[in-house]
Amino acid sequence: MADGSGVITTVRTTCPYCGVGCGVAGAAGPGRALAVSGDRQHPANLGRLCSKGSALGATVGLGGRLLEPSINGRTASWGEATALVAKRFRDTIARHGRDSVAFYVSGQLLTEDYYVANKLMKGFIGSGNIDTNSRLCMASAVAAHKQAFGADLVPGCYEDLDEANLVVFAGHNAAWTHPILFRRLEAAKARGQKHVVIDPRRTDTAEGADLHLAIAPQSDVRLWNGLLAEMDRRGRLDLDYVAEHVNGIEAVREALADADQSPAAVAADCGIALEDLLAFYDLFAANPKTVSLFSMGSNQSAQGVAKGLAILNVHLAAGRIGKPGACPFSITGQPNAMGGRETGGMANTLAGHMDFASEDRDRVARFWGAPHTARAPGLKAVEMFEAVRSGKIKAIWVMATNPAVSLPDAGAVREALEKCPFVVVSDCVETDTTAYAHVKLPALAWAEKDGTVTNSERRISRQRALFPAPGQARADWRIMADVAQGMGFDGFSWPSQASIFREWARLTAYENQGARLLDLSGLAAMTPDDYAALTPIQWPVRTGGGGTPRLFVDGRFQTPDGRARMVPVRPKGPADAVSDAFPMSLNTGRIRDQWHTMTRTGLAPDLCRHAPEPFVEIHPRDAEAAGIKDGALTRVSTARGEAVALAKVTDRQRLGGLFMPMHWTDAFAPSGKSNHLIAPNLDPTSGQPEFKHTPARARPYRETWKGFFLTREIVAAPTNLDLVWRRIPQDAAQLHEFAGRGDAAERETLRKRLTKGLAGETTVFEDVGAGSRREAWIEDGRLVAVLFQTAAGRLPPRDWLADLFALDALTAEARSALLIGRPPGAQVDKGPMVCACLKVGAKAVDAAIAAGAATADAVGAATGAGTNCGSCRPEIARMIAAASLKAKETADVA
Repeated sequence: MADGSGVITTVRTTCPYCGVGCGVAGAAGPGRALAVSGDRQHPANLGRLCSKGSALGATVGLGGRLLEPSINGRTASWGEATALVAKRFRDTIARHGRDSVAFYVSGQLLTEDYYVANKLMKGFIGSGNIDTNSRLCMASAVAAHKQAFGADLVPGCYEDLDEANLVVFAGHNAAWTHPILFRRLEAAKARGQKHVVIDPRRTDTAEGADLHLAIAPQSDVRLWNGLLAEMDRRGRLDLDYVAEHVNGIEAVREALADADQSPAAVAADCGIALEDLLAFYDLFAANPKTVSLFSMGSNQSAQGVAKGLAILNVHLAAGRIGKPGACPFSITGQPNAMGGRETGGMANTLAGHMDFASEDRDRVARFWGAPHTARAPGLKAVEMFEAVRSGKIKAIWVMATNPAVSLPDAGAVREALEKCPFVVVSDCVETDTTAYAHVKLPALAWAEKDGTVTNSERRISRQRALFPAPGQARADWRIMADVAQGMGFDGFSWPSQASIFREWARLTAYENQGARLLDLSGLAAMTPDDYAALTPIQWPVRTGGGGTPRLFVDGRFQTPDGRARMVPVRPKGPADAVSDAFPMSLNTGRIRDQWHTMTRTGLAPDLCRHAPEPFVEIHPRDAEAAGIKDGALTRVSTARGEAVALAKVTDRQRLGGLFMPMHWTDAFAPSGKSNHLIAPNLDPTSGQPEFKHTPARARPYRETWKGFFLTREIVAAPTNLDLVWRRIPQDAAQLHEFAGRGDAAERETLRKRLTKGLAGETTVFEDVGAGSRREAWIEDGRLVAVLFQTAAGRLPPRDWLADLFALDALTAEARSALLIGRPPGAQVDKGPMVCACLKVGAKAVDAAIAAGAATADAVGAATGAGTNCGSCRPEIARMIAAASLKAKETADVA
């Protein structure tokens, strides 16, 4: 940040993306310029950043920011806005009761924000109706931890990933979702560590693994139960550890006996080869130092808790917990999902890992001085919006999240928000959800926030502001505190976030006496200077002690008797079965370079190149049966709706399955949103939605015309036209792709809408017979816009045309080639983007491989790809393997 003298200093903060919790060194300059690098002193990443973290400097501009409060679309003062929110919530409670209001919050909030939200809703409003979007990510792991360990406790640390001899990725595509951890695991694998991936898709993580188990959807419990039974048969359980530290093994054995646990039966039920299953059994049995990393593929299921418990059962029975290199490890998806879980952000918990048992509830009420503290859990995320839709909840406050896109059956969520009498949204940007807000409150964005976050290994890190607050934006905690005071509540007059953190730390220690492992007593007396200088530390942090890397080292758990609990779990079929109408299984998830609903990453053109628009993966045999071609627009339908995306025909997708990313929104691809298709099936214990299996079908879209529009400004998808519309940010322009199924009149209607108001010199080429039209607008020598439409012909690549927008004046050569769409001479085709950081395409990587580059390092030396953040290294390795296989097949034929 620049000081008063204009000198730029480097600020150490924390990345706002995944749960790895990487340290970032940011140097902010004039005009909100920001140079970022990895913080070499931060133990989570040791200086590395992934493609998303490396591109943070491109995401901190003020375009699209909410910078002033508004009420029903008109600008308002903070005093007016917070007074209205306080009054409407107070009046709603008076008329309809405490449970008629709700908060829906986010893992993007800082721990201090989360604490204030929880204190306000559960403590002083007196309702449990606060839930977090972490419900969509980690709620099943939380429930499993609580049943097995007595509390939501993640036992391991990142050093265990270095120490392990075997790492099992259970529903976890770490190469894309947690790239920095994956780089660490790559290094360990080079030293001899073995990797097993359990995933229906052959992801980049699976490509480089020693073993990939492409199991059938929802067969995870069967697989892990079979492993436990096999370990028991082989005598590889640590029965001495179990006798001393674990309850429930006999009940689990009895449950296992209900089914045939023979390898042949398990392999058949999981849809995998017997030899692969036995190889998994052999690896697990032979490597006591095993870490099982489980994430969304396990959690996002109507059987998510059972999946988590099945994993924990194996580790407890084998004694692989609380030891270096041995633990079950739930990896969080968001930067502060853990901080939210700690402070009671979920509807079924209170702050400090306390629950709604009367003893816990009364303790929290005493500490807060809040006699009306909620006595029962509130509504979980999906249930909460169902209650909004039915009219039970009449006022809702959404903070730093976008449920109109991210929740399952998102169309029903939009209907709920449309019906709700009073919707408040506090966020830093406009989203699909802010469209439904009666009151919008401008919050700080990542680069302006100051507080703490907790990562997947329980490490608390400081997030520090790089820029001053823009416009009238305020910290989330302050917004909530102002509303709380407006509602007449005491206890919300903190002078700073440091004072909130101290209060939170005191609560974790209050009447604790070692009963709760979440204990921050060692941080409760920090001075403001101590807080400002806080370095990353893992909890528990007790008075007089430092951080704690591993839990359960002494075999003591947070249960009444100090013993862990094995819990019997039985496999079940999918909540919704496939049918003749919907014969395939739709799985949704994340991609490498995008984050959540693209409100931040969508601002960085480099992050939009690897997967520029929505796609659906489909196996070649399924594609052939449906008449779907690779790269063609494809309709994906479920009982809830339809989306259109580009087909990626690949044998990396399991036969009978489909995969779609979840990131796209109305702002980028209104027809490509996946979560509108997802059934709101929930795990009965955790309330976590099933995102990994919805019965679906796929068929060609069969457009009759298509085109693209390049312009300097963002153009919203035209209304009242049945189009497939996608916006893809470029360095100096916005690319708008479109396709339709109508006639020439539809094409002309769109053309008139897009070109209305354009001025300057115009050049036009039209071929009426081919339904083709190309137009360009030039003003003061600069390219203003380009429109290409065709009903029968091909469209040129967009890269060259997009690059022309960066020129201050078009050259004569560029003008002459403008409507051809490519420069004279040999065309340079980079192919699909591989390395987002250095803009290296697949063609350059392929050429390096053909020239003899046989490793990712060699490709990096030749092209630069993979030498910055390394997120593309797994893809490069896959391309090398594919080229090697092709060369072998060619040699065999010869």
